[in-house]
Amino acid sequence: MASWGNCDFRQLQRLQEKLDRLQGAETIAFCEACAKELSARLLAKVIRRTPVGQYEAGNGKTGGTLRRGWTAKSHHEAQSGGSKNAKAYVNSLVITQSGDTYQIEITNPVEYAPYIEFGHRTRNHKGWVPGRFMLTISEKELESQAPKILERKLMQYLGEIFND
Repeated sequence: MASWGNCDFRQLQRLQEKLDRLQGAETIAFCEACAKELSARLLAKVIRRTPVGQYEAGNGKTGGTLRRGWTAKSHHEAQSGGSKNAKAYVNSLVITQSGDTYQIEITNPVEYAPYIEFGHRTRNHKGWVPGRFMLTISEKELESQAPKILERKLMQYLGEIFND
């Protein structure tokens, strides 16, 4: 009768435990962290591209309302009087999950934001002011950078799990 030898299954059991971690709550937290990082990068890009109005001294107007609008107070904060910095703002954003897609909605509540983004007619309705496309350009730029960013984060995450 032939002998099949000995087999140690401890390494396979450790591999199974590590693979189980990939299906747990840690992975959901990782995906949410990725969504928040991409959102923070998008906010940084769009804020940098947003124009600031230039006004004559002494007329009481100050520029930067549109730029500050990207990290505007939420409805709850407006009532309580608090404000946030950009990082805290991104961390407070609601993440919605639809299947394997995580979404964060970034908006600018300033009334004239769409007119600056896409363009508008002049006051006398005889000309056109071209759009600045600060969000559109920032989205396209981030879209091309996202795979590399996510790959780096994923390799770090997998390294933490499998190099224990």
